[in-house]
Amino acid sequence: MSSKNKDHELFRAPDELLQAQSIANTLDTAVKVPFIGIRVGLDFLIGLIPVIGDGITLLLSMRIVYLGRKLGIPEALQAAMLRNTLLDFGLGFIPVLGDLVDLFYKANQKNARIMERWWVEQNKEQIDALTAQKVLEWERQQQDADKE
Repeated sequence: MSSKNKDHELFRAPDELLQAQSIANTLDTAVKVPFIGIRVGLDFLIGLIPVIGDGITLLLSMRIVYLGRKLGIPEALQAAMLRNTLLDFGLGFIPVLGDLVDLFYKANQKNARIMERWWVEQNKEQIDALTAQKVLEWERQQQDADKE
């Protein structure tokens, strides 16, 4: 196997991004509410606990901001992520309205998407090369299957 192919096989999203995606999914969309079809997560459920619920979810949400910093995203994007988190936290203190906002404003998902977009922009060339390679492999498989 050539070194180039081996590099492509080793290429994947960094652990910080994968962890942020997992946390965001758990906090924002882990459970589908029956009958209404809205997805909620621990952010909504823990946020229902008066006073301490929003504090707990703030700490969990800040983990995503920390992972973005650790990944090396620019300070302007880190600031946007922090704004999303603090807005979600602040609105959580408003009785009933804060809970409704948690149903629709998915700050953790927004922050994970900020990280994803930045990482893809930074790695576009390698992603495009890997995609082209995979398409060629798929086309060869299709041609081989057509010959059989």
